[in-house]
Amino acid sequence: MIYIRSLAYNILFFSWFIFVLLIGWILLPFPRKALQRMFRYWSKGAVWLMRVVAGIDVRFVGLEKIPNGPILIASKHQSIWDTFIMYVILEDPQYILKQELMKIPFWGWYNRRVEHVSVDRHAGAKALRHMVTACVDRLAKGRQVIIFPEGTRTAPGEQLRYHPGVAAVYQQLPDGVAVVPIALNSGKYWGRRKFLVNSGTITLQVLDPVMACAMPRKEFMVHLERVVEEASTRLLDK
Repeated sequence: MIYIRSLAYNILFFSWFIFVLLIGWILLPFPRKALQRMFRYWSKGAVWLMRVVAGIDVRFVGLEKIPNGPILIASKHQSIWDTFIMYVILEDPQYILKQELMKIPFWGWYNRRVEHVSVDRHAGAKALRHMVTACVDRLAKGRQVIIFPEGTRTAPGEQLRYHPGVAAVYQQLPDGVAVVPIALNSGKYWGRRKFLVNSGTITLQVLDPVMACAMPRKEFMVHLERVVEEASTRLLDK
């Protein structure tokens, strides 16, 4: 049964994805908010397919902790699910993406048009400076920036070293802007590069925000890694 359900879900999910790719070009001449709305509809459609076809529900914990206005989301990353779910809960999300995604026809055009932040992972310090500048720009415009501190998807229970980019952005946060840590267990149900999807409930937990300049850089990195990893482990154990 799981094979049939997974096959049906993968076919429908990628068909929905291709459909959106093919019609999105119509919105390119319009303001960026038009494409942002398209991404939101696509994300909600994907969540609906997960529930109806794959038997995966979604549970959000602590949404009331998310401040209004600009914020920096620092999230655990276990699944492709993480790359679109923020469209369901945030007003104007801006993901930090690897530069290779911007080169994909249609998809890259749309991501560039909505002003997601691209990062050349091979450019070293230059890429870091570009990312920080772009993130500060998006925050100054009142948007919500999403960063995955580990830089890539990890298997459930796996932990990679947190990259310094999140701390670099944290040091440049405008006054009054918070970092909001996110824990989740999405990889338990829809893993990295996995064909099979497991029914159940993905939980996304919003942890206590950290205000700009609330702690030194090194202390912030230790705190962020500890709270995100501990909470994500608890979600996996449940």
